[in-house]
Amino acid sequence: MTDRISGAWLQDPRTIRVMAALEAARPGGARFVGGCVRNALLGRPVDDVDIATQLKPEQTLDALKAAGIRAIPTGIDHGTITALVDGQAFEITSLRKDVETDGRRAVVTFTEDWREDACRRDFRLNALYADGTGQIYAPIEGALEDARSGRIVFIGDAAARIREDYLRILRFFRFNAWYGQAIDPAGLAACTVALDRLNDHVAAERRWVELTKLLSAPDPSGVLTILEDAGFLEVLFGEQARNGVTGLVTLETRFGMLPDPVRRLMAVIQATGSSPDWLSRTYRPSNLTLRRLRSWLEVNLEGAEVWTGADWRRALYRFSPEAVCDACVTRCLRGGETDMLRRLLGEVAVWQRPTLPVSGNDLLARGLRGPALGGVLQDIEQRWVESDFILSREALLSSIPA
Repeated sequence: MTDRISGAWLQDPRTIRVMAALEAARPGGARFVGGCVRNALLGRPVDDVDIATQLKPEQTLDALKAAGIRAIPTGIDHGTITALVDGQAFEITSLRKDVETDGRRAVVTFTEDWREDACRRDFRLNALYADGTGQIYAPIEGALEDARSGRIVFIGDAAARIREDYLRILRFFRFNAWYGQAIDPAGLAACTVALDRLNDHVAAERRWVELTKLLSAPDPSGVLTILEDAGFLEVLFGEQARNGVTGLVTLETRFGMLPDPVRRLMAVIQATGSSPDWLSRTYRPSNLTLRRLRSWLEVNLEGAEVWTGADWRRALYRFSPEAVCDACVTRCLRGGETDMLRRLLGEVAVWQRPTLPVSGNDLLARGLRGPALGGVLQDIEQRWVESDFILSREALLSSIPA
């Protein structure tokens, strides 16, 4: 076999140290696995380094301890130990095979057979291993070819792999968005049959993580079109969910905007009426994401009044540049007003939030107390905003009732 990978991560002293510790305990018994091998083969960035080993979990702990490496039993019941070397984490998992599955979690037993370990993985292109020299091993036929040609194919029977873990439905689409060239019909058919079991077997948070990763792909629009045609988008995001991401990717390219999964979500749900509360119940996104969605909807409710130059500045002050840009982008997707977006992005580039020149202390000095103080300060701020932030401190103070 001549297939090899290379990369700075492979030659990193921290990586070498961890592999050396495992090799000292069992020569030839440790290999890199999964994403780091796949991405290195494709020339893509490697973010996480996972290692598979023929050592049992307790033996892995002993091997790391003998080498003076900090080891954390993060998932020891399933064979996973995390090694920490100078701030770098390495997830080390004993070879295993499934004994029992319930649609999400598996009961496993440990093995020394690389193929048995490979057969329990989801897609063939993820069942790639490499030793410390970069030599690739592919126990599953077709794994290398799949990785090189962009085929996302389940290992063995697609329906059986999904019944083992229904999260694999979303992973199938996520991996197609990142690595796929043409969707596998058998995989799509199996996902279609099993889709109605997804919510019952997979926690909301895990579904949200997968959908966010899908929407973070450089251009997920092709996969989203497949999801839309199959009726999946409405199941996942509500009735009338549409693939607005195709147009959004065009805007991102045209205006140099970075891929943004939350904004892409807005492009999918803007016609659905799916509220942040519905998304919170269905997927448990972060509070930060929910606040952003609520701000986006609030700006949208302002209607046409937001879309003039002066009102932009008022909206930027009231809601934040991000919220106004979100609303402008989705408005462009509905109406194609790209000149408006260009002007807004120019405004945002130089925007500095102004500071109200009057404070509560100024009102206290004038004898105002209690609820009246807050109301007067709010009125002053409103007049200042409506003046396009021009009214001076003196002019504002002079308007305070004696």
